[in-house]
Amino acid sequence: MTRIGIDLGGTKIEAVAMNTSGQILTRHRIVSPPSYDQALNAISKLTTDIETEISSRAHIGIGHPGSISPVTGQMRNANSTWLNKQFFERDMAEKLNRPVRLANDADCFALSEATDGAAQNGRIVFGVILGTGVGGGIVIEGKLLSGAQKIAGEWGHNPLPWPQKDEIPGHPCWCGQTGCIETWLSGPGMAKHYHAQNGGQLTAQEVFTTDDHSLERYIDRLARALASVINLIDPDIIVLGGGVSNVDGLADRTEKRLPEYVFSDHVKTRIVKNRHGDSSGVRGAAWLWSPDEI
Repeated sequence: MTRIGIDLGGTKIEAVAMNTSGQILTRHRIVSPPSYDQALNAISKLTTDIETEISSRAHIGIGHPGSISPVTGQMRNANSTWLNKQFFERDMAEKLNRPVRLANDADCFALSEATDGAAQNGRIVFGVILGTGVGGGIVIEGKLLSGAQKIAGEWGHNPLPWPQKDEIPGHPCWCGQTGCIETWLSGPGMAKHYHAQNGGQLTAQEVFTTDDHSLERYIDRLARALASVINLIDPDIIVLGGGVSNVDGLADRTEKRLPEYVFSDHVKTRIVKNRHGDSSGVRGAAWLWSPDEI
């Protein structure tokens, strides 16, 4: 039985049909609708269109922003705010008339890269999103780790480790805390810090390509943030995703800085760039159903 993976993003919804070997059979993309009911209808129509095209009923996996509360069953912390406080899993299952599997988009990225991507040989994998926000997911022996609160991997809302004097107290974060890793390592966060110190209105990409000092500081902060992850879960591979991961040499240069911060006499953890790029999220949504289940 085929799997359909759906990536519900802030600007687009992408859906693919994928066979048991990971081959993409078909791909559809539409603009994300502006409301909850419209999103349910859009996902339902995408599913119907793909199943008609492949002449098969499929298992459905959906990647989404935010997370689902294990207490209330409602969505929370989604930047597509119309999702918050909705019973998304229940409503989607009713709409599609079958069980569905849902996971945070960073979790789907991590699962994709750990299954058949840049981290497929890792027993413990930490998948990192460095983009408009900062997120992460943990895969252990091919299985997603979700945790008691369903927030495993949310390293972006921990404080930046070993802060320097000019990094204290840091900027307020949308989550209500101050100095979160996301405020330092997200693209907008990087641009904001550059503007505060140097003026101008450069984007993060422009800063990275024109100011090597700022790039070196970013790499040092990323190494510190990832060292704290390594000290906690000791992954074999860390795979970088999101727009910032496209900076030339970012993975290699950050890996070389790890020994300064990791609590070990040697560091075997590798940092690599993703293999599947923007497709990792939707592929990971499909991989929420393992081959032995279909």
